[in-house]
Amino acid sequence: MTAQAKPNESTSVVLVGVGGQGILLASAIIAQAALTTGYDVKTYEVHGMAQRGGSVLAQVRYGEKVYSPLIPKGEASVLASLERTEALRYVDYLAPSGLAVISDQIIIPVTVSSGASAYPELDEAALKQYFPRLVYVSAVERALELGNARAANVILLGALSTKLDNIADDAWQKAIQTCVKPKFVDLNLKAFYLGRDLAANA
Repeated sequence: MTAQAKPNESTSVVLVGVGGQGILLASAIIAQAALTTGYDVKTYEVHGMAQRGGSVLAQVRYGEKVYSPLIPKGEASVLASLERTEALRYVDYLAPSGLAVISDQIIIPVTVSSGASAYPELDEAALKQYFPRLVYVSAVERALELGNARAANVILLGALSTKLDNIADDAWQKAIQTCVKPKFVDLNLKAFYLGRDLAANA
């Protein structure tokens, strides 16, 4: 289950979640790892009202030559989501043969907490109806085992990295060392490899 670009084609990754979950850091690490490997890279980000808790979308495209950062709907090789319902919000970006890597985290939006709407029932079985190729990860729970819930984004990144076999392991390590503050590098490397293990056993 790998997402590998053919010659002259690009690999497209969509990452989604809500503000404060570290989606932009995860996208920066993917972009840096692809650059280190020698690919042309384009990125695109959308912040939901630039507010913590708003929807966040990041797109990374890399390949021999990439002309646009925008990923057409239905063409993403991988869709990674740090929140269950955010995965459904962007389901139409994923290619029919694409892979979804989804954290089981639930973040209740204001519309639900105020009683204006209901949070959908979304367990792993329900998500598989929308995402036939699914890696379902308890990213926050496992990050807490490492001592920091904020590492959930890099656990998810580790899981999706196993499906991007056109980026070498040492490129991922260098990207984390480049993008993460020095005092958090060791934590994030542990989180990354934990995510890889979780995906391998999924």
